[in-house]
Amino acid sequence: MPTGMVIMHWDERIGVEILGAYPKETQIQEKTLMQLYSQHEFTGEAGLVSITAGAINLASYYTGPDSAVYIILLLTAEEDGDVYEEILAETSRQIIPNLDSGNLDALLPPLFQRLSVYPTLTDEQRMCMDYNSEVKRLIIQRLRDEAAVSKSEIAIWLKDQYREGFVDVENILTGMVKSGLVKIASVKGLSSDMVFLAQGLMILRIPPKELIKDPVDRHLPESLKNDYLKEVRSFFEAYKPNDKDNLKIIDEIMLDPQCYEVLKLLREAMVTRNDLEKLRKKGVEDLDLVLRKFWENKMIAVFQDDKGNEYYSLISDFFIQKYFPLHLLDTIRKQYRTKAQNANVLIKALDLMKEEFYLMQKAKVIEKKSKSAAEAV
Repeated sequence: MPTGMVIMHWDERIGVEILGAYPKETQIQEKTLMQLYSQHEFTGEAGLVSITAGAINLASYYTGPDSAVYIILLLTAEEDGDVYEEILAETSRQIIPNLDSGNLDALLPPLFQRLSVYPTLTDEQRMCMDYNSEVKRLIIQRLRDEAAVSKSEIAIWLKDQYREGFVDVENILTGMVKSGLVKIASVKGLSSDMVFLAQGLMILRIPPKELIKDPVDRHLPESLKNDYLKEVRSFFEAYKPNDKDNLKIIDEIMLDPQCYEVLKLLREAMVTRNDLEKLRKKGVEDLDLVLRKFWENKMIAVFQDDKGNEYYSLISDFFIQKYFPLHLLDTIRKQYRTKAQNANVLIKALDLMKEEFYLMQKAKVIEKKSKSAAEAV
């Protein structure tokens, strides 16, 4: 687990300049900082360098010569710094605009917390992190509309979108390939590789299915069953999915380690305050703050029985899942008719869609067999 982080800037006149650190007492010897600087300078490009310094490992992400900022993560000797490359690149996009804002000290603790839990994120949280990235959302949206865009065009387009910010296009696309959202392939007759949408992301709130199926079996008193079901129904009668709501839940609930720990419990049963207090052993230190976030996001309701016992109950859950982008067939047909896209690119897009479809079908069969085997035991 990371033990600290340091934000360094290289100034041609004064050399090493420490802009921030968390925890505040975190320090790295100047000779080690110079070693990191030298290794980054050797490539001259944005990217990650990992080195060992005594009993610790250091993962340093360099944002490139334009901003010349280094995000340095201090790790235990057993940890692999390369694991953090994608999240450090995303973190740098949040740090750079705030270097001169006076808010850096307040920004570092939550950023460090997310860096710390990154290797242990669930698949659900990793999808949330992908969608929480504004750059990745822009790329997904454009690929939804166009099916394929050249890698070089994406690089130019993103730099135009973020003239004041930092975008490591190579790192972003590599991360999206790893997560299965895009595929990159060469096309005959084109000098630049093409980026294709492989899978979309479906995001919305859903009723807590297992809880509403039998609230009593999930520890809610029989006397409160109808009140609970009425509350869930009332919420979804007025609910309309929207991006602002999705991003707020992702940011405040899904990617907050304390909130996510509480969500996992609330998905299983209706619980008392005492049940929630037990989560302190799992890192939920500020329970009141966590519950306030759930309440403000209209994800929970509290019901009281005739003895005064309170039951915290999930009334809306959050759903995120990849899906096969069948709608791209209409986009490809339209582009073929209007000659808006190179025919070889469209053929490649269809080939990749076919490949992705069979891979997803195969994965479903394997999952079904595994589930059947587990149930048989």
